[in-house]
Amino acid sequence: MSFEVHAQGAVHVFDCFSCAIHRMAPICEHCRVQVIGQGVEVEGHWYCGGHCARAEGRAGIVDKV
Repeated sequence: MSFEVHAQGAVHVFDCFSCAIHRMAPICEHCRVQVIGQGVEVEGHWYCGGHCARAEGRAGIVDKV
């Protein structure tokens, strides 16, 4: 059984959730880890959390616990 994910004007077809996650998850611009779950987006840039965002010079980012 396959399913479609519609994102940013494109249609992606997958046969399992793990493949969809691997293909669709953003990558932290500091440590390069795939962001699965909560991440931080700052001015169009993705980070895995506040620590990496601050390490890239982004201000005012607070991790929520």
